[in-house]
Amino acid sequence: MANVRNYQKELERVIDRHQSKGEVPDLLLHSCCAPCSSYVLEYLSNYFKITLFYYNPNIYPEEEYRTRLHEQKRLISELPTKYPVRFIEGTYEPERFFEMAKGMEQIPEGGERCFKCYELRLREAASQAKKSGCDYFTTTLSISPMKNAHKLNEIGEKIQEEMEVFYLNSDFKKKEGYKRSIELSREYHLYRQNFCGCIYSR
Repeated sequence: MANVRNYQKELERVIDRHQSKGEVPDLLLHSCCAPCSSYVLEYLSNYFKITLFYYNPNIYPEEEYRTRLHEQKRLISELPTKYPVRFIEGTYEPERFFEMAKGMEQIPEGGERCFKCYELRLREAASQAKKSGCDYFTTTLSISPMKNAHKLNEIGEKIQEEMEVFYLNSDFKKKEGYKRSIELSREYHLYRQNFCGCIYSR
């Protein structure tokens, strides 16, 4: 049986390496919503200068997208962080998501359609990371118990090879990250949606 990778330990090794050299790298952090980003921002902003990238063409309907966008901006403005967090909103292009999902509409949540959706958003994040001159890119998605951290990191590493921008391996639900995100959501009275985002997950 192959060794199961501990992505949290891998992340800690990267952080320790930069800390030992007194470096504060630039990180492009893709976020799906404020609740998922809460703990991740609290944690990573101690070690990285973060550009939070909100790119989610999967979210439906547009009103839901706007609600999550508003909450994301509000959280950034209210959450105290060691290093300032910059914000970039990606283009809302639901037609791109529907084109990607074609033929996979009936696949249950957590399957191939979701993996393609991870890839769609991570590719856009990698592209934005290159454009912004960031040292790394990653996503908040692994904080959710509903998301496949192994698959996310596998896709991130594949994009790293193709696009030559470093992917920061992570599994943010570890070390009680998910629990902390719920606490922060309560503390900041964040809107917590009851579905992943796309029309198929409603």
